[in-house]
Amino acid sequence: MSTPSGRSAKIWSVIRVSSGNFLEMYDFFVFGYYASAIGRVFFPTGSEFAQLMLAFMTFGVGFLMRPLGAVVLGVYIDHHGRRAGLLLTLFLMAIGTLSIALVPGYATLGWFAPFIVVVGRLIQGFSAGVELGGVSVYLSEIATPGHKGFYVSWQSGSQQIAVIFVALLGVWLSTVVSPDDMLVWGWRIPFLVGCLIIPLIFILRRSMQETEDFLQRKQSTQHPTPIEIVHALAHNWRIVVIGVMMVTMTTVSFYFITAYTPTFGREVLKLSSTDSLLVTLCVGISNLFWLPVMGAVSDRVGRRPLLLLFTVLMLVSAYPVLAWLVAAPSFQRLLVVELWLSFLYGSYNGAMIVALTEIVPVRLRTAGFSVAYSLATALFGGFTPAVSTFLIEKTGNRAVAGLWLMFAAACGLTAALLAWRESWAERAIPAAAKRA
Repeated sequence: MSTPSGRSAKIWSVIRVSSGNFLEMYDFFVFGYYASAIGRVFFPTGSEFAQLMLAFMTFGVGFLMRPLGAVVLGVYIDHHGRRAGLLLTLFLMAIGTLSIALVPGYATLGWFAPFIVVVGRLIQGFSAGVELGGVSVYLSEIATPGHKGFYVSWQSGSQQIAVIFVALLGVWLSTVVSPDDMLVWGWRIPFLVGCLIIPLIFILRRSMQETEDFLQRKQSTQHPTPIEIVHALAHNWRIVVIGVMMVTMTTVSFYFITAYTPTFGREVLKLSSTDSLLVTLCVGISNLFWLPVMGAVSDRVGRRPLLLLFTVLMLVSAYPVLAWLVAAPSFQRLLVVELWLSFLYGSYNGAMIVALTEIVPVRLRTAGFSVAYSLATALFGGFTPAVSTFLIEKTGNRAVAGLWLMFAAACGLTAALLAWRESWAERAIPAAAKRA
């Protein structure tokens, strides 16, 4: 049984490793929340739809670098250690944040301004490619026996704290900065706040300890070289593909209910910015509740039942609830719908994250997890705001994004069914999940 001092050390370990994940998600959310302003400053095309699409495409392009970052940095972490890799990703995130926060707009630099912003997004995406995997693997390796789902859920939990923080900051800014000033310079304030957070997070991460699992493998013949890790990834391509499908449900629903919600509420439903941000704040709180709760539940009943149940619920309810919302848009209806989607996302992801760490072989755990997660985000999740905006514009159906959510749920359901049919997955899944 762990002592109070041991529990305290574990808590601080979770805080240290999750702090960088907070910053990475904070930067992505800020960009998504203020996409309208960023579009006007850097892409003055004269068309609001074109400006918003270019801003969301810039938001999405960062995700295209995630698979490359997952391979390069994932191999680095699996070879050199969890601590060294997570310090490197923090440094790269800082470069991307500063480049977006400080670059002048199109009126000053012309097309060089959006070029710099895109480069900053690419650097952020490269570092983010392994951040989630590195944090998840670190948490799974320091978890106490029988509590791996609860521990790993805090990887996603730190993202929700970022959602809450950005939403609170946005609500406050909407009360002290006029809408016109927000379009010109106010949107930069959250990015500058992120720059101020960087030194604190660097101090926290420097004090991280390497995991015992990695140190033991480093001292044994099981420690793979970078070339061996890359070859193992290629050999285990089926695991990666199933992982991509598994993550698609998470990443599409997550970016819909967080990064896209303020724009959806303001531009599509014609609600106030404050109403949309308040809903996003409630979503962050809801996610933060459901993720660790369902992570702990998965430790008891297994991963598979939760994955199957909540993909089915998303599949049958996503479009109907959005159709109900757009039929009579209001703050109350938006809140109800987003909280329902939050419940489905948090419950699924609480089990999915730890399941993904378990089905990937230990020798390539960080690289395998990161490649699967990054491919899903690059191909589907990161472009969710852009896809939703495009579909609504072309179809005139404001609920059409529900079909995109249903597609993601179908991917997750298929992955859950396939994963437990594979012998390699059965060997990796804990006994509790096997019994389920």
